[in-house]
Amino acid sequence: PTIGNMFDPSLHEAIQQVETNDHPPGTVVAEVQPGYATGERLIRAAMVVVAKPKSEEEAPKAES
Repeated sequence: PTIGNMFDPSLHEAIQQVETNDHPPGTVVAEVQPGYATGERLIRAAMVVVAKPKSEEEAPKAES
């Protein structure tokens, strides 16, 4: 299981980042393709989506 764990580059391949305040930065929020290992040997890294903090920038305001 990878969802909810911290991103580990030795086990995971990050294919996307998603801005969210629901999860701590660096947390795996979705698994696109599972990884496989045999014993201590990694066969294929899991492809995952990783959380990053939402930017504090505001969208430009329209003038009235």
